[in-house]
Amino acid sequence: MIIVKTPLRLSFVGGGSDIKDFYSKHTGQVICTAIDKFVYAIVKERFDDLIYINYSKKECVESVDEIRHDLVREAMKITGIDRGIEITTLADVPSSGSGLGSSSSITVALLHALYAYRNTLVTAEQLAQDACRIEIDILGKPIGRQDQYAAAYGGVNQFIFHPDDTTERRPVCMNGSARRKFASSLLLYFTGLTRSADAILSRQKTGYQNDDTSGFMKQMVSLVDPFIRAMEHADIMTCAKLLNENWRLKQKLVEGISNLKIDGMYEKALAAGAWAGKIAGAGGGGFLMLIVPREAQNRVFEAMNGYRELPFMMEESGSKIIFDDTSYSSK
Repeated sequence: MIIVKTPLRLSFVGGGSDIKDFYSKHTGQVICTAIDKFVYAIVKERFDDLIYINYSKKECVESVDEIRHDLVREAMKITGIDRGIEITTLADVPSSGSGLGSSSSITVALLHALYAYRNTLVTAEQLAQDACRIEIDILGKPIGRQDQYAAAYGGVNQFIFHPDDTTERRPVCMNGSARRKFASSLLLYFTGLTRSADAILSRQKTGYQNDDTSGFMKQMVSLVDPFIRAMEHADIMTCAKLLNENWRLKQKLVEGISNLKIDGMYEKALAAGAWAGKIAGAGGGGFLMLIVPREAQNRVFEAMNGYRELPFMMEESGSKIIFDDTSYSSK
């Protein structure tokens, strides 16, 4: 049996520039962090030749092509496993519509576990590239490349997306004091809304053909470097100003990124003392991230007590094997 643990992620500014329709013309970049909320992939050899898959549904099939779970199916094809296996996926938060990159984290976790099952060592870079290949190239999902890289590598990173399809990683260095101050200013609240990001991202991809939409995205990209500098110096107020500007610009990209419920939550948090916020991921639902100074957090907790908070910390580790008991296997 092999168990892989892979983190979810939070993006701060620049999100959306990791979509090829944008970075093929204008280099994209994003600043994001892995968080200590995870997905798990469990792989176990079976005595028979059947394929069992356990997620929100259960499948038992004889061949890979029969698998309905598209991420499992394609991960098995890439890793060359075609029979006699049981696969289970678990998640700390809803695995669909959270805005925390759960789909890509599951893809990375599946690949990592299946490669380990084959006794094949892989780098974070290969896991990220293979996950992008599955989700973007094979399945045609209208998503970008940051989620796969954030899940594979972990930590706080600036990712730069070049027109030649290469992704450059620049780890963000924060001393312990700055890291604690920044991380402790972040709060996450569930909107109560889950949605598929595909519809919003499809419209956003089409919008990049418009000069105004591309212009808004270029302005968001320009916020990445100043945000990193502010993070490194624990300048929380500057981080908040940049995050607010990113959220203002993001809502101009396409309709549906925000709505009356999200706006109401955001205004309630600001009135209680939050400095900034944005919806995690593509928008339309999922989690609302807030920057709140420590002295205002009790007021925000009280104002937001009707919503479910998700306590979290930034996570240093990327995808990793936490259990491997396959040395005896005859696979």
